[in-house]
Amino acid sequence: MMQNVHLAPETDEDDLYSGYNDYNPIYDIEELENDAAFQQAVRTSHGRRPPITAKISSTAVTRPIATGYGSKTSLASSIGRPMTGAIQDGVTRPMTAVRAAGFTKAALRGSAFDPLGQSRGPAPPLEAKKKDSPEEKIKQLEKEVNELVEESCIASSCGDLKLALEKAKDAGRKERVLVRQREQVTTPENINLDLTYSVLFNLASQYSVNEMYAEALNTYQVIVKNKMFSNAGILKMNMGNIYLKQRNYSKAIKFYRMALDQVPSVNKQMRIKIMQNIGVTFIQAGQYSDAINSYEHIMSMAPNLKAGYNLTICYFAVGDREKMKKAFQKLIAVPLEIDEDKYISPSDDPHTNLVTEAIKNDHLRQMERERKAMAEKYIMTSAKLIAPVIETSFAAGYDWCVEVVKASQYVELANDLEINKAVTYLRQKDYNQAVEILKMLEKKDSRVKSAAATNLSALYYMGKDFAQASSYADIAVNSDRYNPAALTNKGNTVFANGDYEKAAEFYKEALRNDSSCTEALYNIGLTYEKLNRLDEALDCFLKLHAILRNSAEVLYQIANIYELMENPSQAIEWLMQVVSVVPTDPQVLSKLGELYDHEGDKSQAFQYYYESYRYFPCNIEVIEWLGAYYIDTQFWEKAIQYFERASLIQPTQVKWQLMVASCFRRSGNYQKALDTYKDTHRKFPENVECLRFLVRLCTDLGLKDAQEYARKLKRLEKMKEIREQRIKSGRDGSGGSRGKREGSASGDSGQNYSASSKGERLSARLRALPGTNEPYESSSNKEIDASYVDPLGPQIERPKTAAKKRIDEDDFADEELGDDLLPE
Repeated sequence: MMQNVHLAPETDEDDLYSGYNDYNPIYDIEELENDAAFQQAVRTSHGRRPPITAKISSTAVTRPIATGYGSKTSLASSIGRPMTGAIQDGVTRPMTAVRAAGFTKAALRGSAFDPLGQSRGPAPPLEAKKKDSPEEKIKQLEKEVNELVEESCIASSCGDLKLALEKAKDAGRKERVLVRQREQVTTPENINLDLTYSVLFNLASQYSVNEMYAEALNTYQVIVKNKMFSNAGILKMNMGNIYLKQRNYSKAIKFYRMALDQVPSVNKQMRIKIMQNIGVTFIQAGQYSDAINSYEHIMSMAPNLKAGYNLTICYFAVGDREKMKKAFQKLIAVPLEIDEDKYISPSDDPHTNLVTEAIKNDHLRQMERERKAMAEKYIMTSAKLIAPVIETSFAAGYDWCVEVVKASQYVELANDLEINKAVTYLRQKDYNQAVEILKMLEKKDSRVKSAAATNLSALYYMGKDFAQASSYADIAVNSDRYNPAALTNKGNTVFANGDYEKAAEFYKEALRNDSSCTEALYNIGLTYEKLNRLDEALDCFLKLHAILRNSAEVLYQIANIYELMENPSQAIEWLMQVVSVVPTDPQVLSKLGELYDHEGDKSQAFQYYYESYRYFPCNIEVIEWLGAYYIDTQFWEKAIQYFERASLIQPTQVKWQLMVASCFRRSGNYQKALDTYKDTHRKFPENVECLRFLVRLCTDLGLKDAQEYARKLKRLEKMKEIREQRIKSGRDGSGGSRGKREGSASGDSGQNYSASSKGERLSARLRALPGTNEPYESSSNKEIDASYVDPLGPQIERPKTAAKKRIDEDDFADEELGDDLLPE
């Protein structure tokens, strides 16, 4: 075993532990601060440059490594590839890791350091696109089509329908050119179907809004028949709408049902809307049973206000009382989906209060208010529609509706229904019941109390009971100081008592609370007219004219003020506008005739007086003027027919029969004139003028009756002298009251008719229309409008139309208190 053991000799030249204490100064880091070469390398790129590289012939390069014995051994790469920085045959392999930073072999040849390659100059310009290429032409044309579609939509939204249609047509033409060009360049599969669809749909829509229904239907047919357009079948609903506008109800229903079949069941809202359209079409076609089926299905699937309202109307049309009640209950049960609690701040947190104040009048809140107002309108209209027919009397029907409303979420509408009930009593001229109901409502809350008191004030005002009207107006104002109707009524009562300055203050306050209160503005104009402040009155009526463009009363008042300001040309111009609004109003026509007569234009005056006589042949003033006009123009025969009509209207007035006899005499028909005088003498035996003409005519004709008529004339003249003496003695004495009365009677009998010996021409005395102290309303002494409150909101009576006439001036009961909502 010892044969294999070899001991090292002590004098061996290679010491086993030699070299461990050798120190390489390269690794001395303590003296690096004083090493100039190292500091230069740190401050600059010196020493970082890679060695010079050269192409090597072999990839199997070894790398020498140092061992603990100080010798160096080369190791080959595991893949036979020379390692980075290795040297083989005097050639260094390139260090590729740093080439991208600019460290290339060119740097060793003295070139400047340029890592960004700036020395090579600017980059070459991009290659310009060829404008003449087919692709560029197609893109440009497609952009133009899109711009035309957008311009068409904008013009339509701005109301310029003609321009919108022109733009839509241009877009259609360019889109067809685009399709042809695209087919020549690419395959048909690359055609932009969305652009084609939008162009055709916009064109059809513009045809429809321009009422070019045939073209719109043809365009829709092109879209619907193209199978490449997905979901185009829904456009059949638009086609149904067009047929509905054309009153082609059968085709409208057909297309609605085709659209309904193509709408998937998941799109519930769209299906409900199409079914509502079907129901509306059935209603317009008079097929109420089919409409009921549609609306019943809607109310069972997704109840809404419009469907419930229309369902109630359908049951009203077929006369089914029980179904009307059920439909009304369904309408009331439709949820509003409005959370009022979120608008009430539950705490004193300032941040929460600010948020609450911010959302109290935002767009969502406004939408909720509109939805609530629409619901109240539908419910009130339905109740007023069905209340008179669901029970034996309208009062019982209203009571049932009130009970149903009280049990619903619309509790506040119950009082409004009670006010409607009172208004219904007024229309039936049952004033006692109306007053009783309104007085009961005085005990309610302030809003209802103010409304009831306002109606009572208007009722008593039209009944000429100004004391009661003022009392209830005070109650209404105290209950709600911001109620313009109450303030207007209070101003009316003060106006009736002659205190115009105070009345103007109430009207001004009403206008401050509601600038759209047309009644207050109208009445303050009348007040200024009473105070002779014509400029201010004119300003009021001109403002009112800007609000009520076609109000005949406002136009007439403006003309009346211009007449008071002695500007007849302006008065005639405004009266012509009144005639354009109410062309058959005889009072306006006679007023125009009067103004033209004052201006000396007899032909125009005759034209308007004659038109007034055609529409109302019982106006004595117009008849008198026309008769006098024919006498002046010596057309005696035509004057006779007007005076005969006047004698029929006023048979106790002797002057008309005398004028008829005078016309016969002047026309040469003496026998007819004699007969007329004799007939007049039989009716009025004490008329002196008739006897004088009888004596003269009988004398001229040589009749024996002349002496008898002369004796009667002498006796009447003697009686007249005795009567005049009694009047004179009565005036001179202390107890002449009886003589005064007899003299007055004598004077009246003597003034019935007077004619001079030179002629019997009748002066045309023209009575004016309503004067400065009266609003425009023929045959009426009412000066200002009484106000009332409609249950849907504080409103007051609208100005009466100029064509309305009433023979009995004191019969205020014929006036309606307000406008009812009619079924939609």
